[in-house]
Amino acid sequence: MKSNNRVVAAFDFDGTITTRDTFLPFLIRACGRARVYAVLLRLGGEALRVWLGRSDRDRFKVLLLRRLLAGAAVANLMKSGIEHAKFILPWCRPAALERIRWHQEQGHRLVMVSASLNFYLEAVAAQLGFEDVLCTEMLAVEGVCSGELKGENCRAAEKVKRLQGLLGALESCEIYAYGDSDGDTEMLASADHPAFRPFC
Repeated sequence: MKSNNRVVAAFDFDGTITTRDTFLPFLIRACGRARVYAVLLRLGGEALRVWLGRSDRDRFKVLLLRRLLAGAAVANLMKSGIEHAKFILPWCRPAALERIRWHQEQGHRLVMVSASLNFYLEAVAAQLGFEDVLCTEMLAVEGVCSGELKGENCRAAEKVKRLQGLLGALESCEIYAYGDSDGDTEMLASADHPAFRPFC
């Protein structure tokens, strides 16, 4: 039995709430299609190693973001993020939105837990009524993106660490968790009510 009645609903975003990836489209919006594709081409060998399971996808993401976002003004990235948030809202699955509304009606605490970037995720979460956003963030120095992550990429075990940092001992909460990939495995395992690809 839980030590109190705190009920939390933790949702992954890409592929769980949405029908598709939102990360690469944001990079294209913020940096331009030609530049993104040029960087992806230069990182093609690393991408192949990730696909073959011979390299870490977190490492690839760090390399990609470093090449694309280092030196960018945070204000411009936030502006692109707000525009992107409006653009991707129609990508949300109706069944996921219905479940979010149910949790809201029950008075549950809604937490978005995603490896996507805060530049647009915070705006999306606010639109959907989430109280908290745990996601991947970029380090900034005097308003300029350094190209490095602030902390770890928010996937796999890092999702559980972020939830623990927000909520304290997870055993003290009743947790619903929703995910769609192996990046959600640990979060789902920590939940009282795990749901894998429930809206597909």
